[in-house]
Amino acid sequence: MNHLYTHPYQGSLGNGLAKLLNSRRFASYRRALMSRLPFMTLDSDVVDVVYMTWLVDEALAAPFAPPGARLWSYQGRTPLTVLTYRHGHFGPRWMGPLRRFMPSPLQSNWRLYLAEPLADAPPIPTVAFVYNVMDSLAHVAGTRLFSDALPSHLPASFDFRVTPDEAIVNIAPGDGSAPTLAARAVRAARAGDAVLSPPWSGMFNGWTDAVVRLASQDAAVVEVSTAEGAPGRSALATIDLPVDVASVEPLLLDTQTLDCPLLQRLGADPEALCFLLPSVRFSALSERLLRASA
Repeated sequence: MNHLYTHPYQGSLGNGLAKLLNSRRFASYRRALMSRLPFMTLDSDVVDVVYMTWLVDEALAAPFAPPGARLWSYQGRTPLTVLTYRHGHFGPRWMGPLRRFMPSPLQSNWRLYLAEPLADAPPIPTVAFVYNVMDSLAHVAGTRLFSDALPSHLPASFDFRVTPDEAIVNIAPGDGSAPTLAARAVRAARAGDAVLSPPWSGMFNGWTDAVVRLASQDAAVVEVSTAEGAPGRSALATIDLPVDVASVEPLLLDTQTLDCPLLQRLGADPEALCFLLPSVRFSALSERLLRASA
């Protein structure tokens, strides 16, 4: 598993925080309590969603998916998407207009795509979280203490900018557990001019199909920590992300700027399929543990 938390800075404070955020005992108490309570729906008016997708080796990527998962693959390769965005007042739906006072952290979501949902999961398009990175310690702690499905990591620095000409992502983990990513993509064409090249043209029936398959996902799963020797468990989160395909803009990755050890480890193709979703209303609808895998 790659979901254990390590603080980006060494010291007693960071070590103590990591111990709390990785605590199986706290998680068991929280599950016992929250399983008796209704799920608190969360909303966010997300902006500047930058999708960067690489094809990686299916066999090398498989250990990053939960037990029992089968990855969607094409000729032995499977897509890994990094989508980075800025939240828009991320908070509980019940707050109504008061949600505008909630903060708007940056988030980077790294995911693989399942060929079919896990057992005990609904029959909807599902991804497997590899990493989630947020630039807010409060949100990282909150997602880890009160959720199984979003084990977030805090980097030492997180630079994300979308301008009329380019999109820049720079995630530096410091001494922590967040992944490393540096990448720049330019806004190079209109959606109507976008043409898929091989191998993407073999995987999708055109540009619109690629955007829908990569962006329109309804659920996410992640492996959760269990007691030593216990069967593997996964958490399932369902979401609502109504993507307006017509608003999506193609991006062109500057491969000379790319720095990501995980992609190298997974044997990623150098070319990426990238696009920008200017805005979307995101909602987290539910979360539960799935039955233990056999």
